[in-house]
Amino acid sequence: MIRLVIVDDHPIVRGGLRDTFASIEDIVVVGEASNGAQGVEQATALGADVVLMDLRMPGMDGVAATEALNEQAPNCHVLVLTTFDGENDVLPAIEAGAVGYLLKDALPDELVQAVRAASRGESILAPSVTQHLLGHVRRPNPGGLTEREKEVLELVASGNSNREAAAALFIGEASIKTHLQHIFDKLGVRDRASAVAEGYRRRLLS
Repeated sequence: MIRLVIVDDHPIVRGGLRDTFASIEDIVVVGEASNGAQGVEQATALGADVVLMDLRMPGMDGVAATEALNEQAPNCHVLVLTTFDGENDVLPAIEAGAVGYLLKDALPDELVQAVRAASRGESILAPSVTQHLLGHVRRPNPGGLTEREKEVLELVASGNSNREAAAALFIGEASIKTHLQHIFDKLGVRDRASAVAEGYRRRLLS
């Protein structure tokens, strides 16, 4: 039985999704939440296998919640379900650890199959999302830093500690340390000060 948590700030959407899975024998909706923080709490407390995650919500958004779940409940897989398929939405969600990304115009049967695939850790992507990812891979990435790594570097450049940066991005300190190590490796430096200096030199920081 696949244990599913639905995270969306619109009650009507949550109700529709709940109805979609009501007659599916191998999927049970064990919880619902209206924002990312509640979603993380529900998913970890209820042992969810899959979380259907909206992106734009008040408080903690879907990207931050996905990153938090990836850290706190690595066996729980996030499947993004949103109306937004722009690159600025898609890439951060995938980088945060979402295994799939669907749009809300997906058919009920597609949703059911996607949840089953997500429970196995398989990637399910809407066609428009695949195009964005292919375009991103084909384009040079200045400095080789992901959007999240750039955010971390900017916070460090502003004088934030690891704890402060983690609080600002709604993720754990361990995630900040991991991002920093990736930044150090990509920029060829050994410490925070050198990373900031190299970031300015490469114009990754303004």
